[in-house]
Amino acid sequence: MDPVPIASVILVLVVVLVLVFLSVRIVNEYDRLVVFRLGRTGPDKVKGPGLVFLIPVIDRPVRVDLREQFIEIPSQSAITKDNAPINIDFLIYWRIVDPLRSIVNVAYFAGALQGISTTTLRAVIGDILIDDVLSKRDQINEVLRTKLDEQTERWGGKVTIVEIREIIPPRDVQDAMNRMLSAERNRRAVITESEGARQSNINVAEGEKQAAILRAEGKRQSAILEAEGFSQALERIYSAAREIDDRTMTLQYLDALKALGASPSTKYILPLELTELAQRVGRYVDRGFDTAAGAGAGAPARPSEPDSPSQGTIGGVRRLEQAPPTPGPTPPPPPVPPPSPATPAG
Repeated sequence: MDPVPIASVILVLVVVLVLVFLSVRIVNEYDRLVVFRLGRTGPDKVKGPGLVFLIPVIDRPVRVDLREQFIEIPSQSAITKDNAPINIDFLIYWRIVDPLRSIVNVAYFAGALQGISTTTLRAVIGDILIDDVLSKRDQINEVLRTKLDEQTERWGGKVTIVEIREIIPPRDVQDAMNRMLSAERNRRAVITESEGARQSNINVAEGEKQAAILRAEGKRQSAILEAEGFSQALERIYSAAREIDDRTMTLQYLDALKALGASPSTKYILPLELTELAQRVGRYVDRGFDTAAGAGAGAPARPSEPDSPSQGTIGGVRRLEQAPPTPGPTPPPPPVPPPSPATPAG
């Protein structure tokens, strides 16, 4: 067999394999191929994903990644609106939404985005006070994202997220912030302590109020019970007093006078006129003696007469004598002057 035709067949096979390798591309789901045919391209030349056939030597493919990516912006010096220098570093997340423009309109999208982000940061920070820069990170992130998205739209990209990682203020500003933080914590501690003391006083006052209410309620109930007991006692006393005769009351007055006489006081207040009391006592004594004399002599007792000092009543007691056995008038006994009433000592 002639070796020349075999070599030609092998050469043809090699050429065919090379052409197939150059003309066939497998494009991933997250990739796109921008095909330049003889240096020209267009929207119809964006291929993928899947199996893509190219014309060898004529077509030149450029692969574009559509996945979201990020770039890290190193620490950048910026001056705030109140002329305070600060250092800021942040992250930018972006992705390609138009593969054709990302290849045709810009040479290196990530580098262009990094460069424009630094200038945009200085412009945004220059319009904000340092206090707002330190306290309003979310608003600064949103402003940066909006401005960068407007700039990168013509490059076929989109900025999705901007996140400031660290803000480093000057040393004097840091010291002032530390003093402010300490003062704020002290203020909160004082407020918390005062609130606790106020709540404690309120609780104590509420407790005292409840205790006073309970004490008042107890006193009211006690007063009601005492009044009811006193009322019942008065009713019983009144019921018993209705059964007491004048003799018993007179004896009670005598006991009261005896107690007054035993008292070391120099002034006495008599609840009844003394002469009336003496008459009443004498009247009861006369009745007793008359009854005793009549029972002992077998004769009717002399009628009792009203007690009177003019008729010989001595201390409320009249001296009685029986009639002699001989007939004839018997002279009456000489009158005895009554004791003078006790006068209060000065």
